[in-house]
Amino acid sequence: MPAVSGQGPARRGVLTAAAGLAAVAVAAPGAQAADRPGGGARRPRWTTSWATAQTAPTEADPVASAGLTDGTFTANVRLSAGGQVRLRYGHAFGTAPVLIGPVTAGGRPVTFGRQRQAWLAAGASLTGDAVAGLRAAEASLLTVRTELPGPTGPLSFHRNTHASHDIDGERTTSVYLLTSVEVTGAHGPVIAVLGDSIAEGVGTPDDSDLRWPDQLARRLPGAAVADLGISGNRLLLDDARFGPGGQSRFDRDVRSLPGLRTVLVHLGVNDLQQPPSQTDPALVLAGYRQLVLRARDTGLRAVGATIAPFGGWTRWTPELETVRLRINAAVRTGRVFDAVADFDAALRDPDHPERLRPAYDSGDGLHPNPSGHAALAAAVDRRHLL
Repeated sequence: MPAVSGQGPARRGVLTAAAGLAAVAVAAPGAQAADRPGGGARRPRWTTSWATAQTAPTEADPVASAGLTDGTFTANVRLSAGGQVRLRYGHAFGTAPVLIGPVTAGGRPVTFGRQRQAWLAAGASLTGDAVAGLRAAEASLLTVRTELPGPTGPLSFHRNTHASHDIDGERTTSVYLLTSVEVTGAHGPVIAVLGDSIAEGVGTPDDSDLRWPDQLARRLPGAAVADLGISGNRLLLDDARFGPGGQSRFDRDVRSLPGLRTVLVHLGVNDLQQPPSQTDPALVLAGYRQLVLRARDTGLRAVGATIAPFGGWTRWTPELETVRLRINAAVRTGRVFDAVADFDAALRDPDHPERLRPAYDSGDGLHPNPSGHAALAAAVDRRHLL
């Protein structure tokens, strides 16, 4: 699925207004560790409340390709679960270390080993300390401001989060280096969505928080949902623009997340419809089975989503429809994943099952609109996530 660019000039006042929506509260003194019955302290249980998956910049991404010198990136991220907060940065595709900081989250200083700045190594991740005095509310909007002294060189990033951020005073929908916000307050399912542009939010308006992973989190109070959707992403093949395929990025993007209990795999339509098209259902099913094995080896439950209809899409063919139906039939048997979310059944038009219901179609025949995203969220059974 083609990536959707959402960049364009806007003044910082837009982001200032958005930042004012952040709902955070001051943590009680000493709240950074819970007490044991014997009077000692135990470590908090961290889970990912917001996340994004990175790709490498291309020539079509001038800011990420050039990097920053004395730059500032401000992200506005919608949390799922709340609690104490810490940040994680990543530079999966970097070739040189990047100096991070100073950083603030919710207006409060962020430290790394009690220091205001830290080096993020190329290809590595960097986790901050619990942010002193900050306790975020469930479903709140958290503003993270990161100074990058630079020169940074090319930046690992997520191209389009369908939300407004700010880089050196200009609006962007991209997120640079920041990969996740972790919290201590999750008391429901902890889920990672390994997906493509539908999970990423194509078909929903920017800043609406109507992506189906967002809507799933709202259906499950206390749940933590990490949205790892990348537009155009495939299960089997890597792509310079659309990133490593699901098999390539599974360890970094999924298995590295703290507190994770379940991974929901929603990949496959791009393997079918993007050239070179995958027309052998056995290869797609084998790719799914490999992800399931790796998930189980990590103690995770693996839920698979059927491939939704795309009959109105420009590259749909009857031959690809046959492949889609064969894959979905195998997934539904229960012999591939631990459980199934039947996205095909949730979205298909009863009169034309190769197509999306008209009420769910964003207009391109492939990506659902907000109502379609709501139907996808409703198709995920809570019992399969625990």
